[in-house]
Amino acid sequence: MNKTVTLIFLVFIAGCTSTREVIDRPITFNDQRKELSLRYLEDHYGIKKDAPSIIPKMIVLHWTVIPTLEESFKTFDPPTLENSRPDLNSAGDLNVSSQFMVDRDGAIYQLLPETTMARHVIGLNHCAIGIENIGGTEDLPLTNAQLKSNIWLVKYLAKKYDIEYLIGHYEYTNFEGHQLWLEKDSGYRTKKTDPGEDFMQKVRNATKNLNFKPVPEKKDIDVN
Repeated sequence: MNKTVTLIFLVFIAGCTSTREVIDRPITFNDQRKELSLRYLEDHYGIKKDAPSIIPKMIVLHWTVIPTLEESFKTFDPPTLENSRPDLNSAGDLNVSSQFMVDRDGAIYQLLPETTMARHVIGLNHCAIGIENIGGTEDLPLTNAQLKSNIWLVKYLAKKYDIEYLIGHYEYTNFEGHQLWLEKDSGYRTKKTDPGEDFMQKVRNATKNLNFKPVPEKKDIDVN
């Protein structure tokens, strides 16, 4: 697969100029994936659209718990979810994905356009840009290079879009009952720990001047 490298020049809010490469490596987005995305939007969020587009309001940081970029890409590339994920299969055939993936050396890959929906966070895909980080296991903790790239990418996206929230995947259920939460299936939840509280706090500390809104306090939701 050919890789097109796009140089993105960004003047940071702080006033300094930084240059970084974002490597374009799109996952398969054919008619099947488009149709599955549209169906997911309607079934889970009650949103009917002609195209699976989003207006980004949130950035969600993840880890893949897969050791290499190639394995992670192969996992996300097919339009349909493999049968080994029964916790997700029951909620639809659309495969998981994200808009960005950060390798262990800090290289940033763009898998989908920023305003195309990816399935990466329950209840919030309709407004969230996902950043996946390769690794995340005890043997392969996230690296300092990944930390720097996540900080850069958050700043870049916040400059480009009206981003209100920056969250770790483990915080997604805090949004139940929030106006951005649209999940219609009260039984569709998975327990998450990514990208780790320490990594998340370091990204927050480095981007605190962007004044993101605080993550809501977790509420007890009555689903009866």
